[in-house]
Amino acid sequence: MNVSVQDLLRTGVEVTDAALERLLPSPDTAPHSIHRAMRHSIFAGGKRLRPILAMEAARMTSGTGEVPAGAADLGSALEMVHTYSLIHDDLPALDNDDLRRGKPTCHVVFGEAIAILAGDALQTLAFQTLAALPTPPSTTVSIVREIALAIGTGVGANGPLPPGMIGGQVVDIESEGKQPTAELVEAIHRAKTGALITTSIVSGGIYGLAHIDHDFHADTIGRLRTFGEKAGLAFQIVDDVLDMTQSSEELGKTAGKDTASIKATWPAVYGIDQSIKDAEELIADAFAALEPFGEAAGPLKALASYLVERKH
Repeated sequence: MNVSVQDLLRTGVEVTDAALERLLPSPDTAPHSIHRAMRHSIFAGGKRLRPILAMEAARMTSGTGEVPAGAADLGSALEMVHTYSLIHDDLPALDNDDLRRGKPTCHVVFGEAIAILAGDALQTLAFQTLAALPTPPSTTVSIVREIALAIGTGVGANGPLPPGMIGGQVVDIESEGKQPTAELVEAIHRAKTGALITTSIVSGGIYGLAHIDHDFHADTIGRLRTFGEKAGLAFQIVDDVLDMTQSSEELGKTAGKDTASIKATWPAVYGIDQSIKDAEELIADAFAALEPFGEAAGPLKALASYLVERKH
């Protein structure tokens, strides 16, 4: 399947934005401040990578060549979670950043209190949206559980799990100013960024399987999880490199903050050249996980390549 990644991104943004417009309260809905703050951050021009990954995974596992109906709502919920994490990450108590996606961050425009609540509201709306997905109840529960575990601290119903996004953020905060190690930087990246990318792909795959009456295929989900883990780590490695090599205008956020605060980044441990090589090798491993899917994996592979080739 010949795939133009630019077409994928453009169409994915359009579909996701239309779903988000439908799902979010209007700016005129009371209380106005919270809904305007939510929309300020959601519609600040994000790439919508996580929704697109979810929709393309659903397309691949459905076997129909089409994105299943309703998958845009799943993608939108993932984008709400991602945006909530960015709002909170930018707060003075965390990264203290004034620029996100080329625009003033939520707390700069609306104040810290409303920004915190806007993040909370987006996460709540995300799970409200997931609960209403047009899937069998067992599938909905599987998707909700998958995403909740990816967001959390690494504690599940059956005991300890690898840290999720919040767990990764905690480790990142507590390691700031310390000399980064290979083990530390990989743990942070796999949790803070990689977990949400992985769950976008896995939850999309579960959604696609449900729409063609497939039984739960452990091998399919395992391959998607491997693909997501490899591609997610590559994405964050490239993000680290860009933070050191691009300007704030090019990135749409403040450049050089990781270096200035002695954060645990891949280039801080391995250097820029090795970091780029590592990202490329991870993408090659991600591709290998999708080999059994043949041409149907083309869109996901194209997106994975984009993750390491992008310049912002």
